[in-house]
Order: sequence, then C-alpha cells, then structure tokens
Amino acid sequence: MQRTAVNPWDWSQKLGYNQAEIIEGATRQLICAGQTAVDGKGLPQHPGDMRAQICLALDNLEAVLAGADMTLRNVIRLGIFVTDVDEALKHFEVLGVRFGPFQAAPPMTLLGVDRLAIPGLLFEIEATAAM
Repeated sequence: MQRTAVNPWDWSQKLGYNQAEIIEGATRQLICAGQTAVDGKGLPQHPGDMRAQICLALDNLEAVLAGADMTLRNVIRLGIFVTDVDEALKHFEVLGVRFGPFQAAPPMTLLGVDRLAIPGLLFEIEATAAM
C-alpha cells in the first residue's frame, strides 16, 4: 500500500494529521467500530480521566487491528468523538506518541459531543485501516 499525503497547508501536520492521503495498492480494508475506554467485559474504565481513557481506547483499537493482522501503520482514517474538546486537546500528543513510530498521520475528524453511548466515557475513536 502506498500513501501520499495531500496538504495544501502545513497547519494540520503540526497537529499530527494530514488533510488527505491518496491510498494506492491496498488489497484489504478494515472498518473499525468506535473504540472506547472499556475493559474486556465492556465495562467503562478511568472515570473522569481523559488521558487514561485516550490511552485505553488506543490500546483497544490496536487490539482490534491486531486481530486483522494490522497495526496503527495501516490506519488511513480516524473519527474521534469527545465530550470535552479542550480537555482532549490537552492530551492529543498521546496520539502522536502512538502513531509516530509508524510514521502515520491519518486524516482525522475531531467532534465534540454531549455524551457517548455509555455514561462516563469521554473519548471514542473509530478507524478505517487498509493494507
């Protein structure tokens, strides 16, 4: 799979994502449901702690990707939903720490929402991956 970044401006790169990417040569695609800070039984974890919830949601995303023999390197699109945009942005470097080693900066959308499906959850991340 070949990825070519499309960035008419550089501001989004400073935030860790590309405006768009041209994906060529992909043979498999994985559409992931939103991943949150829940344990293996689906119980919410880390109440009130945005950073810990981001980290666990990313752990859960990586587990789903691994189940399809993929990694964060394969992610080509992210949708992120948070109950507090300002608080989430304070911890957004966590995404850079996780995606950085894969040299991946997938296009993303960040949306503030009133609440997520399970009370107490603060952060949800959905992904599309390809290889």
